[in-house]
Amino acid sequence: MKKTQIVLLIVIMAAIAGLISIFGDFSSYETFASASKEPGKSYYIIGTLDTSKAMQYDPRVDANHFTFYANDKAGSNTKVVFNGEKPRDIEKSEQIVMMGYMKEGTFHCSRIQMKCPSKYKKDQIAVGKG
Repeated sequence: MKKTQIVLLIVIMAAIAGLISIFGDFSSYETFASASKEPGKSYYIIGTLDTSKAMQYDPRVDANHFTFYANDKAGSNTKVVFNGEKPRDIEKSEQIVMMGYMKEGTFHCSRIQMKCPSKYKKDQIAVGKG
């Protein structure tokens, strides 16, 4: 094989690996119900903030504890505990992508990505402490 063919083959393999990693993430979005079938296993869940229920965050007591309720894409409403600061403007987000696991009926979230309503604002990501 010529050197150009080897380089081209490597570029093609890298492109295929990149596509697989990108599309592999899309298939991993779950609902609260499916996450509760395997407690402790980490999942990505797409949802919306339930503004009809109170959020709990008091930085004077614990700055790394934020509790709220979210609805997943199936409409299930679940309590979410985030081990980090309350993300700024979470109330204005159109959608929330949460990474975490279920434990005793509560979703314990370690990462939140908020989808902003304006096309001029970038999505915000909040990462918890553990």
